[in-house]
Amino acid sequence: METAPTLTLMVGLPGSGKTTLAKRLEEETGAVRFTPDEWHLFLFGDDFHHPEEHALHDERHSRVEALQWDLGKKLLQKGVSVILDYGFWAKEEREEKYREALALGARFQIRYTHAPLEELCRRLEARGREGRQDVFSTITREDVESWAALFQPPDQEELSGSYGK
Repeated sequence: METAPTLTLMVGLPGSGKTTLAKRLEEETGAVRFTPDEWHLFLFGDDFHHPEEHALHDERHSRVEALQWDLGKKLLQKGVSVILDYGFWAKEEREEKYREALALGARFQIRYTHAPLEELCRRLEARGREGRQDVFSTITREDVESWAALFQPPDQEELSGSYGK
């Protein structure tokens, strides 16, 4: 009997270790990993704090995520596990993906990465200094603080994948 594919959501703020863990899971499981920052940077460059392009950044990022999820759904239908490395800050987004995974006949899991605010800022600052091409290089402490205020950490029900079962 074949095992159903798994949809894995990487949940956490920038700098919390999501992509590092997602890459490890990709290697260990053979799942296909979708990290929108990598695609965004390849297609559009680091437009996050670019004054003339910042207005387009969110729209571009949403389109990249939509394309990745469209491909992800096709892979799940073909029996291939998928890792969405999006952050999923809102519980509503996570619940939506849970319902979609079930509708596709896939299993579902959340992998939550967390680090204290000071550590997030330290890691993001180090990334910026390294000049890496696979991450946005100009994330400020103010950005992280505003995002942390919006972030809804997953609760035990979510982490168990039960959602009211």
